[in-house]
Amino acid sequence: MVLRTFVVDASSCRPIRNAAVDIWHADAAGVYSGFGAGASNRTFMRGIQRTNAKGLAQFRTVYPGWYQGRTVHIHVKVHVSSNVVHTGQLYFPDSMTDAVYRRAPYSSRGSRDVRNATDSIYRSGGKRSTLSVKKNSAGIYVATITMGVHRT
Repeated sequence: MVLRTFVVDASSCRPIRNAAVDIWHADAAGVYSGFGAGASNRTFMRGIQRTNAKGLAQFRTVYPGWYQGRTVHIHVKVHVSSNVVHTGQLYFPDSMTDAVYRRAPYSSRGSRDVRNATDSIYRSGGKRSTLSVKKNSAGIYVATITMGVHRT
Protein backbone atom coordinates (compact mmCIF):
# COMPACT_ATOMS: atom_id res chain seq x y z
CA MET A 1 0.00 0.00 0.00
CA VAL A 2 1.07 3.58 -0.62
CA LEU A 3 -0.08 6.10 1.98
CA ARG A 4 -0.25 9.69 0.70
CA THR A 5 -0.69 12.29 3.45
CA PHE A 6 -1.07 15.95 2.55
CA VAL A 7 -0.53 18.51 5.31
CA VAL A 8 -2.10 21.94 4.86
CA ASP A 9 -2.58 25.00 7.04
CA ALA A 10 -6.09 24.74 8.53
CA SER A 11 -6.68 28.49 8.17
CA SER A 12 -5.43 29.08 4.62
CA CYS A 13 -5.48 25.53 3.10
CA ARG A 14 -1.94 26.20 1.83
CA PRO A 15 0.48 23.25 1.80
CA ILE A 16 2.96 23.08 4.66
CA ARG A 17 6.45 22.21 3.46
CA ASN A 18 8.89 20.26 5.66
CA ALA A 19 6.32 19.06 8.20
CA ALA A 20 7.29 15.68 9.67
CA VAL A 21 4.54 13.08 9.36
CA ASP A 22 5.05 10.20 11.79
CA ILE A 23 2.99 7.00 11.32
CA TRP A 24 2.78 3.58 12.93
CA HIS A 25 0.41 0.64 12.62
CA ALA A 26 0.04 -3.09 13.11
CA ASP A 27 1.41 -5.54 10.58
CA ALA A 28 -0.83 -7.97 8.68
CA ALA A 29 -0.95 -10.25 11.74
CA GLY A 30 -2.12 -7.41 14.01
CA VAL A 31 1.25 -7.04 15.77
CA TYR A 32 2.81 -3.67 16.71
CA SER A 33 6.55 -3.19 16.94
CA GLY A 34 7.69 -2.66 20.50
CA PHE A 35 4.64 -4.35 22.08
CA GLY A 36 3.46 -7.89 22.81
CA ALA A 37 4.63 -10.31 20.11
CA GLY A 38 6.54 -7.44 18.46
CA ALA A 39 8.41 -6.35 21.61
CA SER A 40 11.81 -7.47 20.32
CA ASN A 41 11.72 -5.07 17.35
CA ARG A 42 10.84 -1.40 17.81
CA THR A 43 10.86 -0.22 14.19
CA PHE A 44 8.69 -2.30 11.86
CA MET A 45 5.57 -0.61 10.47
CA ARG A 46 6.82 2.78 11.68
CA GLY A 47 8.15 5.71 9.72
CA ILE A 48 8.61 9.46 9.44
CA GLN A 49 8.61 11.41 6.18
CA ARG A 50 8.94 15.15 5.52
CA THR A 51 6.39 16.91 3.35
CA ASN A 52 7.42 18.37 0.01
CA ALA A 53 6.40 21.75 -1.46
CA LYS A 54 2.89 20.34 -2.12
CA GLY A 55 2.56 19.28 1.54
CA LEU A 56 2.86 15.61 0.58
CA ALA A 57 4.55 12.96 2.71
CA GLN A 58 4.35 9.52 1.13
CA PHE A 59 4.91 6.08 2.66
CA ARG A 60 5.22 2.59 1.17
CA THR A 61 3.76 0.17 3.69
CA VAL A 62 1.21 -2.65 3.97
CA TYR A 63 -2.50 -2.56 4.66
CA PRO A 64 -2.72 -2.63 8.48
CA GLY A 65 -3.83 -5.73 10.31
CA TRP A 66 -6.39 -5.71 13.10
CA TYR A 67 -6.08 -6.44 16.77
CA GLN A 68 -8.73 -7.25 19.32
CA GLY A 69 -10.97 -4.41 20.42
CA ARG A 70 -10.14 -1.87 17.66
CA THR A 71 -11.09 -1.18 14.08
CA VAL A 72 -8.32 -1.02 11.47
CA HIS A 73 -6.31 2.20 11.76
CA ILE A 74 -2.97 3.96 11.38
CA HIS A 75 -1.63 6.23 14.13
CA VAL A 76 -0.36 9.61 12.94
CA LYS A 77 1.44 12.63 14.38
CA VAL A 78 2.32 15.78 12.48
CA HIS A 79 5.27 17.89 13.63
CA VAL A 80 5.81 21.47 12.40
CA SER A 81 8.93 23.30 13.57
CA SER A 82 9.53 20.66 16.26
CA ASN A 83 5.99 21.07 17.67
CA VAL A 84 3.41 18.29 17.55
CA VAL A 85 0.45 19.99 15.86
CA HIS A 86 -1.72 16.94 15.27
CA THR A 87 -2.14 13.53 16.86
CA GLY A 88 -4.77 11.21 15.47
CA GLN A 89 -5.68 8.01 13.72
CA LEU A 90 -6.45 7.30 10.08
CA TYR A 91 -9.19 4.84 9.17
CA PHE A 92 -10.25 2.77 6.19
CA PRO A 93 -13.70 2.22 4.71
CA ASP A 94 -15.06 -1.07 6.10
CA SER A 95 -15.88 -2.29 2.59
CA MET A 96 -12.24 -1.85 1.53
CA THR A 97 -10.96 -3.65 4.63
CA ASP A 98 -13.41 -6.49 4.00
CA ALA A 99 -12.03 -6.91 0.46
CA VAL A 100 -8.39 -6.86 1.64
CA TYR A 101 -9.06 -9.26 4.49
CA ARG A 102 -10.51 -11.90 2.15
CA ARG A 103 -6.96 -12.37 0.78
CA ALA A 104 -3.84 -13.92 2.29
CA PRO A 105 -2.21 -13.30 4.68
CA TYR A 106 -5.13 -11.45 6.30
CA SER A 107 -7.67 -14.23 5.62
CA SER A 108 -5.78 -16.68 7.85
CA ARG A 109 -6.70 -14.71 11.01
CA GLY A 110 -10.47 -14.99 10.88
CA SER A 111 -12.93 -12.14 11.18
CA ARG A 112 -12.04 -8.91 12.93
CA ASP A 113 -14.09 -8.15 16.02
CA VAL A 114 -14.66 -4.38 15.58
CA ARG A 115 -15.89 -2.36 12.62
CA ASN A 116 -15.74 1.42 12.29
CA ALA A 117 -19.24 2.10 13.62
CA THR A 118 -18.58 0.18 16.85
CA ASP A 119 -15.05 1.46 17.51
CA SER A 120 -15.00 3.81 20.51
CA ILE A 121 -12.39 6.15 19.00
CA TYR A 122 -13.78 6.14 15.45
CA ARG A 123 -17.19 7.20 16.82
CA SER A 124 -15.54 10.40 18.13
CA GLY A 125 -14.84 11.91 14.70
CA GLY A 126 -13.20 9.09 12.78
CA LYS A 127 -15.35 9.66 9.72
CA ARG A 128 -13.36 12.86 9.07
CA SER A 129 -10.14 10.81 9.27
CA THR A 130 -11.17 8.08 6.84
CA LEU A 131 -8.73 7.57 4.00
CA SER A 132 -9.76 7.55 0.36
CA VAL A 133 -8.47 4.22 -0.98
CA LYS A 134 -8.18 3.14 -4.60
CA LYS A 135 -6.20 0.51 -6.50
CA ASN A 136 -3.76 1.87 -9.05
CA SER A 137 -3.07 0.27 -12.45
CA ALA A 138 -0.40 -1.97 -10.86
CA GLY A 139 -2.93 -3.33 -8.35
CA ILE A 140 -1.40 -1.44 -5.41
CA TYR A 141 -3.71 0.23 -2.92
CA VAL A 142 -3.20 3.99 -2.68
CA ALA A 143 -4.67 5.60 0.45
CA THR A 144 -4.90 9.39 0.55
CA ILE A 145 -5.88 12.03 3.08
CA THR A 146 -5.43 15.76 3.54
CA MET A 147 -4.89 16.90 7.12
CA GLY A 148 -5.50 20.52 8.04
CA VAL A 149 -3.37 21.60 11.00
CA HIS A 150 -2.63 24.78 12.93
CA ARG A 151 1.09 25.59 12.86
CA THR A 152 1.27 26.19 16.61
